[in-house]
Amino acid sequence: MAASNADIAELFSRYADLLEIQGANPFRVRAYRNAARVVADSGRSMSDRMAAGEALDDLPGIGKDLAAKIGTIVRTGALPQLAELETRVPRALGELMNLPGLGPKRVKSLYRELGIRNREDLQRAIRSGALRSLHGFGPKTTARIAAAIERRAVAPQRYRLVDAEQAAAPLLACLGAMPGVETVEVAGSLRRRRDMVGDIDILVTARRGAPVTHAFTRHDAVASVLAVGATRASVQLHNGMQVDLRLVPAASHGAALHYFTGSKPHVVAVRGIAVAKGLKINEYGVYRGGRRIAGRTEDEVFAAVGLPFIPPELRENRGEIEAAADGRLPTLVELGDVRGDLHAHTVASDGHDSLQAMADAARALGYDYLAITDHSRRVRVAHGLDTRDLRAQFAEIDRLNAGFRGFRLLKSAEVDILGDGHLDLPDAVLSEMDVVVVAAHYQLGLPAGKQTARILRALDNRRVQILAHPTTRLVNQRPEFAAHMESIFAAAAERGVAMEINAQPDRLDLDDVHARAARAAGCKLVVSTDAHAAAGLANMRHGVDQARRAWLAASDVLNTLPLERLLRALRR
Repeated sequence: MAASNADIAELFSRYADLLEIQGANPFRVRAYRNAARVVADSGRSMSDRMAAGEALDDLPGIGKDLAAKIGTIVRTGALPQLAELETRVPRALGELMNLPGLGPKRVKSLYRELGIRNREDLQRAIRSGALRSLHGFGPKTTARIAAAIERRAVAPQRYRLVDAEQAAAPLLACLGAMPGVETVEVAGSLRRRRDMVGDIDILVTARRGAPVTHAFTRHDAVASVLAVGATRASVQLHNGMQVDLRLVPAASHGAALHYFTGSKPHVVAVRGIAVAKGLKINEYGVYRGGRRIAGRTEDEVFAAVGLPFIPPELRENRGEIEAAADGRLPTLVELGDVRGDLHAHTVASDGHDSLQAMADAARALGYDYLAITDHSRRVRVAHGLDTRDLRAQFAEIDRLNAGFRGFRLLKSAEVDILGDGHLDLPDAVLSEMDVVVVAAHYQLGLPAGKQTARILRALDNRRVQILAHPTTRLVNQRPEFAAHMESIFAAAAERGVAMEINAQPDRLDLDDVHARAARAAGCKLVVSTDAHAAAGLANMRHGVDQARRAWLAASDVLNTLPLERLLRALRR
């Protein structure tokens, strides 16, 4: 089975983690991390590129050596260099780096000084008090690590939305190409576009006799078959995900799609409405007595209980049913509403493409504008720009803009919020920018009161217009920092600072719950990609998904505005 982009990125990331713990050259570590990001952000699979005869070293940041390694992974599903490194550095040490407060230096210290090789060893060291003997592991750090281990022990395994998408894609393509198959659709949390997905649900309608479950259980992506019957099957994929397939008759397609899309509280609430009307509703249809009166489409199902169609992203029983009944459902923002992107990087800092390439990609998407937000000087690992560098970039932006019609590159930067809340660049440089984006990247373990005060002080600067990835969380890797987000939202609304929904698949920050709370507090919002390559601009759809889950209309998202109206709306 050809490895997916997610598989390749995961192997490169794991290799980079172990190299960093080992103390390898930082540039070598960074090369693998960048390669992981380029592959994960690619709009096409590496296997498809190889099958088309395309040179992988044409990808930004991918040289001949990395291209060869990608080819090896696609063909074999493994990275031999990683397997060799794991004989010297325990694989599980890389997983420890995902715990808060544990970077490569601390993990290396745990391994060398206490012999800790995995999470179980770390738990024993915490219980025995041995961890407290190491420099840098005080009571607060130890407690935070212990709490994170406990959370992960009880939480079910969940996967990033983009990883679930990539895992489902070959199965959907295979089923859709089968003779006799009429419809193939995902359901469950993947259809609701949740930021993390537990398993994948697939619904199929087909003509009688089509060998759907047979083909499904024998797909190359399947590692083991958990259950199989005439109309349903469950399998586990090589990446550990479970996929459940159900074959349903066309007359029940809409009812089954509604039922298996969920969420469970939403389905139960709709069922309650049906019961109150003297109806019975299940995955086979809507019934009055023994007669099925609806079920072929979801619109039929909703109409039978007196409701308009409710978009899948809203089906969490968070008031959508009451809003639908009262005619108050918003017209949700769509990808086509977006007029530009306000967070993107180039080779000047830690991106992989030039200003020209990023502009060309944005123009190809039909955008009116793209903000170039390379890192400021404090983020040294990302080659942050100082005042002289930025002014040189601004001059290059002016030169490029002179040749554009109907499109504009915006001068900006992702300006670091320092530990005391001051900004990493002087006001004189900020005043030369079209858009000022600020973000926190370090000192993320501050107590909630101090962290909140730090962010509020940054927002007090009247030049600040957008707070990027406001909670600093990384999906399945790092929880949001401790801060009073309601206070931050209130201050941002008062000061006119927009909150970002960061569409980068590792972030999706703000998440849907926070984004809805920000809107309720009166905040402006933007959806941006944080793209580090031209291909990364395509991640906008993931941010729009979260905006839709947050009940946002196009009017709630500033970068659905044309350029001049956007710039006016961003003014403090």
